[in-house]
Amino acid sequence: MARTTPSSDHEPLYARIAVQLLGELRDGTIPPGERLPGERELAGRFGVSRETVRQALQMLRRGGQVSTDRRGSHATLPVTGAEPVPSLDFPVGAHTSEPCARQRTSVTWETPPPEHAKALGLAPRRATLVHRYESAAADGSGLRTAVTSFSAIAVTEVEELARYRDRADGHASAQLSRAYDWMRKAGLTLHHRDAITRLPQSVRVTRRVHDQYDRPLEITDLTVDAQQDALVYEFTLPAAE
Repeated sequence: MARTTPSSDHEPLYARIAVQLLGELRDGTIPPGERLPGERELAGRFGVSRETVRQALQMLRRGGQVSTDRRGSHATLPVTGAEPVPSLDFPVGAHTSEPCARQRTSVTWETPPPEHAKALGLAPRRATLVHRYESAAADGSGLRTAVTSFSAIAVTEVEELARYRDRADGHASAQLSRAYDWMRKAGLTLHHRDAITRLPQSVRVTRRVHDQYDRPLEITDLTVDAQQDALVYEFTLPAAE
């Protein structure tokens, strides 16, 4: 239902819509960084034309409350008084205190590695969304490579992941750093199990993520140029309220 906000009868309609959208940004209804609904959906919600919505969004862009890229418009206004939402880096090991001079990401729609397909319950040769990550220092040291495969459940139920299917060509940079936030927004409680294993010249981290129904969501294999004893730890990240 559209919000009602006192305004002047002489105020342009698009300005009134902008005020209502701004209220949703300020109270956290649309959290910072989240993608706003499309123009068609907003037009139906507020009972106005898409052109009016377009003008309202332009007004918010000029004010710095909204930013727009090829994936749509996103909230940029910080929420005041809101509790910080716990989050995790995606993929595992993506952020490190070590200096990183080179970083590459990509997504493809392909058949995952056999061990990933088995862990995710995918049928043989069935394609899914696969994310690749690589980072290293300027001299090539500290190399980190990660391969993540998403389950059919994740791609189907998480809207932001589903949108990548048609453009997962392996060339464009893939901004999936908020993948776990997207899953939580979709109502999924995330249970992570990270196994860290020492290898002769590196450390391998295997992360498996399930939801509250024990359905597999993703599996990531990260390899780091380092050495460390094996370690397994588990924790649960609640779904977004």
